[in-house]
Amino acid sequence: MNYLAHLYFAQPTADSHFGNLLGDFGGRRHAEYLPNSVKSALENHYLVDKFTDSHPLVKEAKQYFSPERKRFAGVAIDVVFDHFLIMHWQRFNQQPLSDFKCNSFALLNKRMPIMPPRMQQVVTSMTKNDWFKEYETIEGVGLALDNIAKRIRFTNNLTGSAEDIAQNYHELESVFLAFFPELIEHVKERDLERGY
Repeated sequence: MNYLAHLYFAQPTADSHFGNLLGDFGGRRHAEYLPNSVKSALENHYLVDKFTDSHPLVKEAKQYFSPERKRFAGVAIDVVFDHFLIMHWQRFNQQPLSDFKCNSFALLNKRMPIMPPRMQQVVTSMTKNDWFKEYETIEGVGLALDNIAKRIRFTNNLTGSAEDIAQNYHELESVFLAFFPELIEHVKERDLERGY
């Protein structure tokens, strides 16, 4: 899953928001000296990713990407799932998305001093420029994916993934709507951040 989904699964604390994103920035390499509350949140991040990557519906979603993009379809699915989470936010969360973003960004900024440098850069840009606003449209999703493609250190065919998404939009949306409630249930059952 991508950043918004990981924040969705965080508890309303600074440590939880930090830990639930840390998995995308070296995770356990940085965890040794962190409090248990952050470590539990980091484990929650990995729980979400593992369940997502191994889920049959998510594997099925990869078929909606052209053969040359299939290798990076998982990256595109992560970002487009954030788009669908935004589109269907009220179905999954009572709090208005604008309030959720405001609170999440404030909590992340509280842990900025202890974030790894790369995470500091990304979170600063994400919170200042509200990346999730970009994810509201397929054009914005395409732009985000093209930017990710530029950051991948080797040749890839991720650029232009928005074409595949636009062509299979309703099928991908159906996958998300079937999958996300199962992910919510899985995270709830495991309850890795209990007590924090």
